[in-house]
Amino acid sequence: MIGYLFFDPFLGTFTALLLGLLFGSFGNVVVARLPVMLKRQWQQECAEALEQPVAKTPTFNLATPRSHCPSCRTTIRWYENIPVLSYLVLRGRCRHCKTRISLRYPLLEALVAVTTLFCVAFFGFSLEGWVYAIFLYVLTLLTLIDADEMLLPDQLTLPLLWAGLLASLFLDTVSPADAILGAVFGYAFLWSVYWLFRLTTGKEGMGYGDFKLLAALGAWLGWQMLPLIVLLASVIGALIGLVMILMKRHKQGVPIPFGPFLALAGAVALFVGTDIYTWYWGLLGL
Repeated sequence: MIGYLFFDPFLGTFTALLLGLLFGSFGNVVVARLPVMLKRQWQQECAEALEQPVAKTPTFNLATPRSHCPSCRTTIRWYENIPVLSYLVLRGRCRHCKTRISLRYPLLEALVAVTTLFCVAFFGFSLEGWVYAIFLYVLTLLTLIDADEMLLPDQLTLPLLWAGLLASLFLDTVSPADAILGAVFGYAFLWSVYWLFRLTTGKEGMGYGDFKLLAALGAWLGWQMLPLIVLLASVIGALIGLVMILMKRHKQGVPIPFGPFLALAGAVALFVGTDIYTWYWGLLGL
């Protein structure tokens, strides 16, 4: 059965879309709840450190409480939570109070489904394709969380890093040595940039989560891709920041999360990084 999932195109396509929709639905929960869970944990730790009373709060995690409408608080039934389909049937509104449901929920579900299908089709309906689909899935969640909260949680970046190192043991695309060096050099590079900027300006230019994310990208793609990832992320970030300032969507001097640009650059490097390097060296005649 597993072999059919890896190598049968029809069953592989159906499985990729189905799993993509399911993981996209779960991703909505992670993006919405994980930052809240972390903030509550930090508040509790601060209260304990300051020897202040710790307020008791209802259980809140990825499973509890059940999904509900934020407006009328009505619990969402399973048939109202079918990825994409339920949104279309309900016409984007709560069945009870008719409050509009954010379009981001079905968009994330559809995006993960399409990304999963594209990934397994690009790398073949094989173990490699499914593993890289998971890699892109986590990058997508990190992108949304960082865009919303300026936060790259260790609960996602560190498992992504370790998974990249483990994947190098059985994938042919990156050797264990290249993965280890990619993780080390990725973290060390942004760590060095951070401290150089801080010593020069007295300000913090980025967070530690960016170091860990680049280390994870280095583990998955190898140290050779790090210059391309950093260059692409910097250029994309600068262009988007400039456009947002010109459109008056962002005030100059206000920090912009760097994680989404690193994630996007990592995705580009995964699919066409080697081609970009080949084109570049060809221009130089090397």
